[in-house]
Amino acid sequence: MSVVRDYAEPLAIVFEDDGLVPNNILPFLIYQGAVKLDPKRPEETIENLFETNNWGGTWRNGVYDYLHYHATVHEVLGVARGHARVRFGGDHGQELDIKAGDIAILPAGTGHERINASDDFCVIGAYPPASRMEITRATPENRAKALKTIPNVARPPADPVTGKHGALMRLWR
Repeated sequence: MSVVRDYAEPLAIVFEDDGLVPNNILPFLIYQGAVKLDPKRPEETIENLFETNNWGGTWRNGVYDYLHYHATVHEVLGVARGHARVRFGGDHGQELDIKAGDIAILPAGTGHERINASDDFCVIGAYPPASRMEITRATPENRAKALKTIPNVARPPADPVTGKHGALMRLWR
């Protein structure tokens, strides 16, 4: 039985380069309420979903409360518990409320920072195969380097939520 709700389709948002955060020409994707969580083991529900779709290097934590991005890797964030308000796309991006069962897929270079969160907020993060994650702060120097790195980040082999034929494969052509 699939843990993904029928007809799960993400909202796609393209964030512009704002001069400090490069963002990406590929759209940021957010699946809202896409995952049916096991109430006793929600973290494992999301970890297993990501691993089934060949995204690994999973971790459990939150979202940092400072603006940052990853210039060398795409990232998926699955909310296992609680809720938060997160700004995606840098200072000129968009603040979104995310909650348990939501999945956000950030193409390399997408700025993000936690604005606030519930005490029980827990996110599962993961990356495509053979990825190397680095945390990058938003500075003009880092942006200049990232603009050279981001175009070389390989597309993932599958959508972390819906697999090899999922929305990411269609939207990130």
